[in-house]
Amino acid sequence: MARGNQRDKAREKNLKKLADQKGGNNLTGSQLAKAKEDAAAIMRAKQAAANEKKSGGAAK
Repeated sequence: MARGNQRDKAREKNLKKLADQKGGNNLTGSQLAKAKEDAAAIMRAKQAAANEKKSGGAAK
């Protein structure tokens, strides 16, 4: 009888794990697009700074 209980517990654990995986993204489409654009702007600024540093270092 202990094996049946073990199966039930494993099933419950797996269902809980799957439920946690599904709840990852809470943003709407427009919020997600804005978040992506903000991240892209930050990365463009970082890349510009890196390029400036690289070209400034090569000139010296």
